[in-house]
Order: sequence, then structure tokens, then C-alpha cells
Amino acid sequence: MDSGAGPAGAGASALSNYLANGLVGHDVLIERLLIALLSGGHLLVEGPPGLAKTRAVKWLSDAVESTFARIQCTPDLMPSDVTGTPVYNPQDGSFEFVPGPVFHNLVLVDEINRAPPKVQSALLEAMAERQVTAGNDTHPLPDPFLVVATQNPIEHDGTFPLPEAQMDRFLLHVVLGLPDLATERRILDLVEAEVPGGAAPRQAMSLQDLAEARAAVRAVHLAPELRDYIVRLVLATREGPLSVDIEHAVSPRGSLALAAASRARAYLHGRDYAIPEDVAEIAGDALAHRMVLSWRAVAEGRCARDVVADVLNATPPL
Repeated sequence: MDSGAGPAGAGASALSNYLANGLVGHDVLIERLLIALLSGGHLLVEGPPGLAKTRAVKWLSDAVESTFARIQCTPDLMPSDVTGTPVYNPQDGSFEFVPGPVFHNLVLVDEINRAPPKVQSALLEAMAERQVTAGNDTHPLPDPFLVVATQNPIEHDGTFPLPEAQMDRFLLHVVLGLPDLATERRILDLVEAEVPGGAAPRQAMSLQDLAEARAAVRAVHLAPELRDYIVRLVLATREGPLSVDIEHAVSPRGSLALAAASRARAYLHGRDYAIPEDVAEIAGDALAHRMVLSWRAVAEGRCARDVVADVLNATPPL
């Protein structure tokens, strides 16, 4: 985070520093977590086991004054295990709704690709509409509401790939890689030095501070030229020479996500205006999971992030 004066409040700066102390080598993940938190979007984190994906979300929950729940997905999970269910009351013959773990401010959905399709559909409504329908009643979810889902890319037995409609509901999709030698050593030193039970968390960021930070993010200036740049990036996935590699292009939700994430990144870097570097830095995580490549591109070994990189190279900011 830039040290210069800017709109980023002390609460956001302290939150970033706190997460950096406990998550070695995860600067990108920390930034994406904070972008999702400040933008009001949801985050999908993908990576091999042991990369502190779950740890990152738990540290975030300790640092923000909010309720937290973890859902461990398994193939036998039921929608009611996530959303809650009406329970019969024999005293008066009525049904009382008992909320499930999704009724928290911060929800960690661990290994979401192990959840069966019905559970994924229930999560889809919660993420998109911020509500849960049980029987004839609809129940609003708390505000703020943030879902951070993780998935393991190296196992396929007993998994259910997320449909494109649900992938599109995530503001960002972060892909983590294995650390290098120096980072691995720092991780080992950090874990060896930790006191059993963990250190006491810093004073949590209040919901009022979070609401003020979100309002500041919405006020970050997005120049007309920068909005044109965002739209041209998205349109390049639908028409032009690079569109031949794309079976299903990015929808308008991609433009909205890229604009919101760029505003949040500018705020985190101490600016009250976004710049092309904000858009370019976040484009891969905001757009790649919203497109489906053609069979020819897949056969050639290309991935969606390769296409986004080509789009960035072929589309000048101005």
C-alpha cells in the first residue's frame, strides 16, 4: 500500500499490515481479499493444499468486527446445511426458520467444488441476491456479506466443477502458485515462532469503519477515458481477432466487476482516482473466469488468462 496521503483510511491500512504479518508471500491474495471486502463482492481462491487459503480468511475474520462461519463442502452436503431450514414447533404447530451458516457477515466455503449442484444453486442465490428462500419465505442476509470460496485444482474425484453462472458471481478469481525458496523459509520461520493457540488479534475494524471505507471506494473517480478502456477490454473478448479463441465472451458483469475492483485497488494504494495500471493489474482475476475458450484454443494449450493477457497487450489504455 502506498504511503502517500490519500483516501485510504487508517483502518484499511492497519488491516492490510495485520494480514501481511500472518500471511507470508501472499501480497496478491491480501490485496484481492481487501478489494472484495471493500467492493462488496465475492472471492474465489484456487490453489494446491497448504497455501494458507483457509488461514487467510480466518485472519481476515479476526481483524474485522463481524460474524464468521466456515462451511466444509462434501459430496453429501445438503442445501439446508448451508442455508438453514424451517423447524416444526410442536407447542403451537408452527414452523420456525433456523438460519444456517450462510447467515454470517463473512462465510468461508472450503473446497466449494466438492459441494453437489443443489448446494451450489443455494449458494448462487445467496451470493447473487443476498437472500435465502426457504419454503414460501425469503430471508435477507446480513450486511456486509462476503463469501470467500476455495477450491483445490489437483483433485477431481468427488468434485463438481462450478457452472459458468456461479463463476460469474465471483468478483475475482485468484490462482495461487507454490512459493519460492526464500518465501518458503520465511513461512517456516513464522510458523515455528508462533505461540500455540495463536497471537491475540489486533483491534478489529468496526462495521462503521468498513461502511465508511466502502463509501470512500465508491467515491473514487473513474475517468471517462478509463471507463472507455474497461469497455474496450471487455468488447475485445466478443469481437476482433482475439475473439476466435473465445466460445462465450465476458458479459457486462465483467465490466462492472473490473470497474469496482479498480476503484478498490486505487483506494488501497492511497489514491482517490483510478489509473490504467489498476485496471491492467486486476483484469486477469476479474475477467478470466467469466469466459469460456473455444475447443481450438484449449487444444492449443491456451488458458483464459493467456487470452486476457493478449487482450491487454492489444488494447491501449488511451
